[in-house]
Amino acid sequence: MTPDLHDLDAFAAVARHRSFRKAAAERGVSASALSHAMRSLEERLGMRLLHRTTRSVTPTEAGQRLLERLDPALREVADALADLTALQAEPSGTLRLNVPRPAARLVLAPMLAGFVAKYPRVRVDVVTDDGLADIVGDGFDAGIRFGESLAGDMVAVPVGPPQRFACVAAPAYLALRGTPQTPRELLGHACIGRRFPSGKRYAWEFQANGEPLTIEVSGPLTFDDDVPMIQAACDGAGVAYVYEAMVRDDLAAGRLKAILAGYAAPPGRFFLYYSGRRHLPAALRALVDFIRV
Repeated sequence: MTPDLHDLDAFAAVARHRSFRKAAAERGVSASALSHAMRSLEERLGMRLLHRTTRSVTPTEAGQRLLERLDPALREVADALADLTALQAEPSGTLRLNVPRPAARLVLAPMLAGFVAKYPRVRVDVVTDDGLADIVGDGFDAGIRFGESLAGDMVAVPVGPPQRFACVAAPAYLALRGTPQTPRELLGHACIGRRFPSGKRYAWEFQANGEPLTIEVSGPLTFDDDVPMIQAACDGAGVAYVYEAMVRDDLAAGRLKAILAGYAAPPGRFFLYYSGRRHLPAALRALVDFIRV
């Protein structure tokens, strides 16, 4: 039977120290256990490796030759393990993230420059996907989703500030069609719809008297991305329901006007999520810690 690395390392320790007691203390075992292991090693090899007396332990000729070959090899193994430890201490490698487009624009892009500057050995590969991806099955390290409704084996970490939705329209559109005073009045307006990758249209969410209210809007335009929705609203095509943070400049410049602010739903959060059943790679741990700062 071929001896294992543990036994060979133990032999090297005894041969270097020329003492079972010192080698045992170094390895945290008893001297008798180490002596028994050496006898077993010699039996498996079919030759004596150590001369034993009541006062000393010295390598035999075969043991000395083995030690001379083992020492460099064991140092190589120790160095390789040290390199692995260093890799774990200094995050590196590729971090694959599955992220919806709004999250990429609002919370991820603003922080990535700082993250890669702090961890230059990490490469971040972002796939924008507004669908509900299987991050584990599709080979992603983590994903981002709006809201904390996740599978039970997922860990969720809030990322970025709370996000509020805003109902907006161009002043010219409101001058022509009038300004809705309640969410239900949207049913008489041209609303720029949002479609999920599944094909389902998004029902706009409001709050009235402390109770949630959803409105199934309709209109001539439907998109699956905020950017063309905002452009269409600025061009006077209708009313849009978008992330408030994405239209702040348009609101400040007067290209858009916020409506129904008194019915705004409570803000929500984006969450970075990852499997709680897998070992957390150092690069992902670094991102989680970076987000939490």
